[in-house]
Amino acid sequence: ILVVHPSVPAKTLKEFVALAKQKPGALNYASSGVGSTLHLTGELLKKRAGFDMVHVAYKGAGPAIAGLLGGETQVMVGAVPSTIAYATAGRLRALATTGAKRHKVTAEIPTVAESGYPGFEVNWWFALLVPGATPKSIAERIRNEALKALQHADVQTTVVRMGLDPETSTQAELAARIKRETGVWAGVIKEAGIRAE
Repeated sequence: ILVVHPSVPAKTLKEFVALAKQKPGALNYASSGVGSTLHLTGELLKKRAGFDMVHVAYKGAGPAIAGLLGGETQVMVGAVPSTIAYATAGRLRALATTGAKRHKVTAEIPTVAESGYPGFEVNWWFALLVPGATPKSIAERIRNEALKALQHADVQTTVVRMGLDPETSTQAELAARIKRETGVWAGVIKEAGIRAE
C-alpha cells in the first residue's frame, strides 16, 4: 500500500506523481532496507510513472514507518498490516495499493493500475518450499496439509487481515512465477543501480 505523510498535499496517486515531477528529487521515500521489497517497489513505481524521489533506507519496516510518521520521509510503500491502522487513524494517507485488484481490507483504496498505471502489480506473497531432495510423497503430503490448513476459517481470517489473498498453485506454476518475478526484479535492480550493502 502506498502511503504518504499528511503534510503531502496529494490526495491521489496522480496528484502525488504530478507533485514529484514538479520537484524532482525533493521527496524522500522510506524503505525497510536496500534491496527490500519496499525499496524495489518504490524504484519500479518511479520507473513506470517517470518521476524521481530519493530512497531512504531504514533498518527494518518499523523504523521506516517511524521515519514516515515523523516526517523524515514523505512516502512509503508498506505492507497492509503495518500501515493501514495509521492510514485509518489519519496519521498517514493511503493513495493506492500495489496489487492487481483491490483487497478486502483496503477495498476503498484504488490500485496503482486503476490510478493510471495499467499493468503495475506488486503482490506480497509467500510460498511453502521444501529442499529439492525431499521425496515427492513427503512434498505432496506437506502441500496437502497446508491446503487443509488454509480451509480453516481462523486461518483464512488471519491471512486476509495480513493483507493477503490465499491462493494455491502447482509446483510448475510456482516455479514459473518465481522465474517471471526474478526477471522483473533483476531488471529493476539493474536499472536503478542497486548494490548489496
